[in-house]
Amino acid sequence: MITTIVFDLDDTLYDEIDYCRSGFAAVAKSLASLPGLPASAEATIFTTFWQEFTSGNRDKIFNVALEKLGLPLSQDTVEKLVELYRLHKPALTLPPSSKAVLDILHKKYTLALLTDGYLPAQELKVEALGIKKYFTFIVYTEALGRQFWKPSPVGFQHILSKLNAKPENCVYIGDNELKDFIAPNQLGLATIKLIRPNGIHRERGTHPLAPANHTITDLADLPKLLESL
Repeated sequence: MITTIVFDLDDTLYDEIDYCRSGFAAVAKSLASLPGLPASAEATIFTTFWQEFTSGNRDKIFNVALEKLGLPLSQDTVEKLVELYRLHKPALTLPPSSKAVLDILHKKYTLALLTDGYLPAQELKVEALGIKKYFTFIVYTEALGRQFWKPSPVGFQHILSKLNAKPENCVYIGDNELKDFIAPNQLGLATIKLIRPNGIHRERGTHPLAPANHTITDLADLPKLLESL
């Protein structure tokens, strides 16, 4: 009998690409305030960031974009832009389908949230989405230590201990096969992969425990699936 549902955050409860767009917009606005830049600079800077991101450059976006834009480039500048990106207050809205599902499930199950990522960026996402009220317990793995980001089992073990929950009574739902399901599969939780149309992480995991037990393409299908487990 399922009593506890553990949710991933990014690309599970909302489209992570919306956070990326919000972050690049915040950085573009800041850079556009530099002296001597034209009024159109903000749009140009954002477009350059977005072109790099959508072309698959996920590691050196600011370096490449600043060079293309002819703006001052230094390691210190890039680090400040990364910090601004991570600390900006994101413009995010919880998708109606996610809200509807959380409204249903939190009345029937104990809900927990387990999310990797930099603090306070993940906390700011949760605040912007307005979802804290749904969860009995939230684990930001960064607060435990970066070595405990998924696929480490420590975050899951922390939730099981805190909620006094048995693995066989728990379900974990996430999106990233490279890291999300290895630990919960190993611990004995049921696992569900959500494939969002705009999801960023589409790679298939090679670890023997990488695939989830079940797959859905719409979060609205989750309540019905849970009833069958």
